[in-house]
Amino acid sequence: MIGCRRPGVPRWRWLMLGWVALMLAAAAVAQPPPDVALSQASRLAAQEPITPIPSPPTADPLKLALGERLFGDPRLSSGGDLSCASCHDLKSNGAAAHTGAATGEAQAPAFDTLTVFNAALSFRLDWEGKFRSLAAQVQASIEHSSSMHGSLSDAVAALNADPGMVRQFRAAYGHPPDDDSLLDALATFERSLLTPGSRFDHWLAGDASALSADERDGYGLFKSYGCIACHQGVNVGGNLFERQGVFRRLVATGPKIVRVPSLRNVAVTAPYFHDGSAATLQQAVRRMAWAQLDRTLSEEQIAKIVAFLQTLTGKYRGVPLTEAAP
Repeated sequence: MIGCRRPGVPRWRWLMLGWVALMLAAAAVAQPPPDVALSQASRLAAQEPITPIPSPPTADPLKLALGERLFGDPRLSSGGDLSCASCHDLKSNGAAAHTGAATGEAQAPAFDTLTVFNAALSFRLDWEGKFRSLAAQVQASIEHSSSMHGSLSDAVAALNADPGMVRQFRAAYGHPPDDDSLLDALATFERSLLTPGSRFDHWLAGDASALSADERDGYGLFKSYGCIACHQGVNVGGNLFERQGVFRRLVATGPKIVRVPSLRNVAVTAPYFHDGSAATLQQAVRRMAWAQLDRTLSEEQIAKIVAFLQTLTGKYRGVPLTEAAP
């Protein structure tokens, strides 16, 4: 015990040993064991307005495999040349770099293609939030003139003409292809398209080293400036509607009210806004601050917010998402 000097030990040495012991004790308090530090970091992260992406839900493997096959099947389109994967590239960012080229149209469509990754976590689907379920959105994609321009009945007929596809439907659903099973298989597969494992999610899980100082500062600015009011929750957005241009015009044309897009994987899903008018994250952040928050940001502030946004890129099947090829 400190203060109980052993005979023969000089007083100055005993006092020095006592001082060293006190310093070591203080250091132990200031730097808790790794497991304790991780627990404390996890508790702090649990108070954040953003939550980590969960693992994909459990699904019937037969329906899942069937949905994945259908996702890339061009027979769902009227011309037999387009599939869901034509505009939603699962090998890159779940969207496409040039949607107009993918659809074969002379002009790009009115709305920039949203990524299919994590779409299942949004409360509504598409830019205007017209669809409440994945099945409804899938049907609209098959039948809409600006996308696949087909019909469910024609798609089902084409699938029923394929003995191998009929066997796969029978194995998964107990009957040949029909409207409901076609939509359900695709929706089942799309629910699996989640991208956990971003660096920000690792930080939320308690790994304090997952983010740099600038990235943490960017997240702080993101919260303090009010971006978090619309971009929060598991999908960092996708759970409410908002006016485009609260203080000033944000985009030249289009709907005044849109469903707030998710910022998950935003660093690899350029261009931005429903019309694709912002080519870079820097441009998007600057315009959003000016139009939505009535703020003029410095280049340093923009850089830090962009640094934070770049930590939101997750992984699909263990592989980080990337930008779509031009």
